[in-house]
Amino acid sequence: MFRDDRWLCLTFALLCLLAMPGRKVQGCPFCSTQGQTLSGEVSQADFIVLGRMTNAQRDLNDLTKGTTELIIDSVIKPHPYLVGRKSLQIPRYVAPSKEQTQYLVFCSLYTRLAEFPATAIASAAILGNYQFAQLDPYRGEPVPPDSRMAEYLKGAIAVRDADPVKRLRFFFDYLDASDLVISTDALMEFGNSDYKEVRQLAANLPAERILGWLTDPNTPPSRLGLYGLLIGHCGKPADAVKIRAILDDPTRMYSSGLDGIIAGYIMLDRKAGWEYLLGLLKDTKKDFPVRYAGLKVLRFFWEYRPDIIEPAEVLEAMKILVAQPDIADLPIEDLRKWGRWELADYILQFDEKESHHKIPIVRRAILRYALSVPGNNPRAAAYVAAARKSDPERVEFVEQMLKEEQPRPATTATGGRAAPSGGS
Repeated sequence: MFRDDRWLCLTFALLCLLAMPGRKVQGCPFCSTQGQTLSGEVSQADFIVLGRMTNAQRDLNDLTKGTTELIIDSVIKPHPYLVGRKSLQIPRYVAPSKEQTQYLVFCSLYTRLAEFPATAIASAAILGNYQFAQLDPYRGEPVPPDSRMAEYLKGAIAVRDADPVKRLRFFFDYLDASDLVISTDALMEFGNSDYKEVRQLAANLPAERILGWLTDPNTPPSRLGLYGLLIGHCGKPADAVKIRAILDDPTRMYSSGLDGIIAGYIMLDRKAGWEYLLGLLKDTKKDFPVRYAGLKVLRFFWEYRPDIIEPAEVLEAMKILVAQPDIADLPIEDLRKWGRWELADYILQFDEKESHHKIPIVRRAILRYALSVPGNNPRAAAYVAAARKSDPERVEFVEQMLKEEQPRPATTATGGRAAPSGGS
């Protein structure tokens, strides 16, 4: 049986994927938060205002409806519709608050063309005259009195079309904002960014500030992965001692972020950091999430930084995890995608071990790997032939899964890209 913590880890990852339909999930390594940011919503809204709700009126015939007046305190994203307006009538009832709460309101405009003759629909006088527009305040967020939300959104709009690195530098300054909505949104901006952009920015960031975040026990664990990655780029070799102290602190239990901290440690002190990672991978008493974090570190150095850890070293470390039945399917699948067919004999031997063979998901990973190995490998060919004979339906099912899989370029031993081989 697998441990429950494994399923929690993988279920969370699956939910992240499902939350972003149609989006290619390729963002900053070790950033646990991705998705639609406020900047993205700013682009979609016709206009955005910050204001106070007053004069709320219920519809006596339908208590689910009503109107509320929004007094405009600040215009975040302007629009001609707002010219000369000091307030807006929100077409819904917003219950009065004892506090003078401000609301950030995202609005769209639409025109009911059915109300006009067909000959007038194409008229710019109709479509451009906002007196006919219908207001749709589709999102409203309460804003604390001391919030920097207006400042944040105006700044986000100002850098929207700027160089990606300049944009990220703006969001960096809000990662520790006291308003959780702002700090989380800034974190998502990093999560949606490519590593090359984060790397370029990180080299010039203030290391002491990031170390302060890392050593602060109140820093949310979801941010530690990014902070660890950043310090790996902007820190000094002497900072590795401070990172090791964080990793060795028995009072800090990492539910997330461990991967980025370890990667940063290795970048600051390659020898000591790599030895630490290998020790973690070999310790089968470590919980699954801890060793899974180690696997993500291996993926990072294989895909992004073969200049720090050579690919051959990554492959040797992957073999450590292949030998552990509760996690073996994950590194085997990685090795298949990377096209590492030279490890076929090593991987296929584990199907003969009861520890691995009794776990269906591991057997499936081994079969997927074997089916993808080029035809000139006798052991893989014999393995597939035996599988076809003993369970042809299972082999056919896995083959169909491989056909439906998006083509993925394999990675060469030097860290470059190569055309996929076999069925991968």
